[in-house]
Amino acid sequence: MSKDQVRVVVTGLGATTPLGGDASSTWSALLAGQSGIRTLTEDWVDTVPVHFAGVAAVDPGEVLPRPEARRLDRAEQFALIASRQAWQDAGAPEVDSTRLGVVVGSGIGGIGTILSAYDTYRTKGWNRLSPFTVPMLMPNGAAGWISIDLGAKAGAHSPVSACATGAESIAYGIDMIRAGRADVVVAGGTEAAIHPLNVASFAAMRAMSTRNDEPQRASRPFDKGRDGFVLGEGSGIVVLESEEFARARGARIYAVAAGYGYTSDGHHISAPDPSGEGGRRAMALALTDAGLSAADVLHVNAHATSTPVGDEIEAAAIKAAIGSHPLVTATKSMTGHLLGGAGGIESVFTILALRDRTVPATVNLDDPADGLEVDIVRTEPRALPDGQIAAINNSFGFGGHNVAVAFTTV
Repeated sequence: MSKDQVRVVVTGLGATTPLGGDASSTWSALLAGQSGIRTLTEDWVDTVPVHFAGVAAVDPGEVLPRPEARRLDRAEQFALIASRQAWQDAGAPEVDSTRLGVVVGSGIGGIGTILSAYDTYRTKGWNRLSPFTVPMLMPNGAAGWISIDLGAKAGAHSPVSACATGAESIAYGIDMIRAGRADVVVAGGTEAAIHPLNVASFAAMRAMSTRNDEPQRASRPFDKGRDGFVLGEGSGIVVLESEEFARARGARIYAVAAGYGYTSDGHHISAPDPSGEGGRRAMALALTDAGLSAADVLHVNAHATSTPVGDEIEAAAIKAAIGSHPLVTATKSMTGHLLGGAGGIESVFTILALRDRTVPATVNLDDPADGLEVDIVRTEPRALPDGQIAAINNSFGFGGHNVAVAFTTV
């Protein structure tokens, strides 16, 4: 980090996930090694080869008033709930509306709305469609609704980079503050894609686990027996502020959002570059941007999705960029893969790991894959040392998107 670069801090956290309806309950479940994966009960489940997913622990309909919920796609509902939590957690900052920004994206957008609206149109006619159909299906809908909810006028942005979306949104929020466009930014990701078409489409790629007989053990990052990712849903949101603004108002600071790195593989639409070079460079760029050395990084929340290809590639990239010393965890083993929401909730986890000096364990890692030269936390959480330390959250997406975000203790 250059001497004249504005320092960005995290002051609020919000989440609604398969493990809990807020950041606190989700984090407690994560440290306890609980799984948020369950067998689906929908009437369509027997039409697809995968019968389980990481369904949100608290349905958004239980949180939002019915008139409000009816105007929102499920992905937007999650984002609005998590953003309100994060905003209150940050102390509802008093900030000039023209200095408040929003960066919240989704990998797929309002896919549930698109599919149900088309069914309505086809069977009942155009005049039975909701007038909110377009705002519900558009990928920028979550950012738009949050900006309206908070009166944010510095800009509302929606990166779309598949499973890297949430992390890229946080990186963009850091940029907004550094560039002087905003003092406060609400940033993160959201997704709600548990629908038969999505499940069937991922299954057709052979990307999803089909361990229907034991769903809670299906997400197995870094394990020899892994057979694909597990779909999850929810949202993770952080409140970012310039350190100067946060300290002036006496805000509690969780961590420093110290830097980020973006790269692209330029290799394949859905498979990572076997060399892992894109992920390695993203981490290296994050270190440079944050002014950190590899020795400073003592924890990595790995993207590790439990697909047959990818986990070992990422492990090798971590070793090359940072070394073998960081405590590595794969929290998707408990939440499943939230696609565009993954980078948001996993950034929340990375920040809380720094706050509590504790790294949650990777569950279901019974038989580690060969050749892993990194220290993967398994069985029980492990402690991080006292003093100034850093952590990195990795998020990689279809299309070859690679994003690494670095956080440090205050």
